[in-house]
Amino acid sequence: MPIDTTDTTGLRESKKRETRQLISDHATRLFLDQGFEQTTIAEIATAARVAKKTVTNYFQRKEDLALDHQEEFVAGLAEAVAARTAGESALGALRGAFLTAVEQHNPVAGFSGPDFSRMIAESPTLTARLRDLHDQREHALAQTLAATTGTPDDDITPRAVAAQLGAAHRLLFQRIQELTLAGHDNTHIATVVTREAVQVFALLEPGLSEYAIAS
Repeated sequence: MPIDTTDTTGLRESKKRETRQLISDHATRLFLDQGFEQTTIAEIATAARVAKKTVTNYFQRKEDLALDHQEEFVAGLAEAVAARTAGESALGALRGAFLTAVEQHNPVAGFSGPDFSRMIAESPTLTARLRDLHDQREHALAQTLAATTGTPDDDITPRAVAAQLGAAHRLLFQRIQELTLAGHDNTHIATVVTREAVQVFALLEPGLSEYAIAS
């Protein structure tokens, strides 16, 4: 009889996910206890009881261990625009998605807690990586805007719109971090940032309310 490899493959993938999460959990604990810059890959491997090579197989850079939602972060704005409903603009879709994320205290929006926020603020490496992720997110948004509007490659409009929308999200992300580091709880932060987000997106309305409306 032929061997059914479905169960074996499923178990192997499940084991990989467990190992990845184990490494990530130990890395986060060490980063919070010791600081990101002071923690080595070797220490993470020892804590997780795996080989150093195993850690680097799952996480190419040490920053990836700390910022483990980065794929979701980079793709988030583009995905919100791609999923907008008929008659909805890119601005409207992104405003709705952000306000929902704030209501849910979503860590991808910036609700990462005081210890984690402090770890990032105190690490030049993580601060630089976060700036890079914001840039990548803006680039992904520009590509999606160009694709969904059928804009020629030599038209700067999608990039200009993405720059404005990306800057708004970057500002609001930083605002959540600021309020977190100031000692406010998530409920208070959500109240403040919801009000400020409405104001920020309203400033973009005159130029972007009719842009990229889904058919």
